[in-house]
Amino acid sequence: MHNYAKVSASSDSDNSLGQVWREIYAKLQRRARQLCKGDTHRADELLSDTALKVHLHMSHSGDHIRNLAGFMFLALNHAFLDHIRRQGRENKVFDHNCECDEDYIAEQAGNGPSPEQELVLKQQLSCMSQAVASLNPDQQTLFALKFEQDLPYPQIATKLGINEALARKRVELLRKQLRRQLA
Repeated sequence: MHNYAKVSASSDSDNSLGQVWREIYAKLQRRARQLCKGDTHRADELLSDTALKVHLHMSHSGDHIRNLAGFMFLALNHAFLDHIRRQGRENKVFDHNCECDEDYIAEQAGNGPSPEQELVLKQQLSCMSQAVASLNPDQQTLFALKFEQDLPYPQIATKLGINEALARKRVELLRKQLRRQLA
């Protein structure tokens, strides 16, 4: 007999829960969308979580809730906070900026040089190395300052003890000499 009374009280609370839910659903939905900044899908998930929280609380708690509508809004806020906390934990674990999906990897692999292009590039690099090796020591120093260290002309001029215009002229002459050797 005691179990029947408990089932009857439970079904009465389910009926009142459903009735109050239907009465304030539009307001709950508006608040959920406001919390989710207009994202209807997230708002719907939030409402589902809210309904579940309220139902679980009412079925496990023997307490009678005086203001069920207010309790639903409180549960909505708690569901939203749970979502934010869960998202924060996930952001610490997962790097969402990592573009490591298969399409991206395949795209990157496809952008590399073909074996033939790679061979041509290696041959050009070998020719360039030979051309630089054939330069006199002053020209090699100038090449290192401009093309390896990528220094601006004022710094090159200071390191070589010459003025900036002369540094520019020497780099121009160096480029012409290297082009001739590579041609």
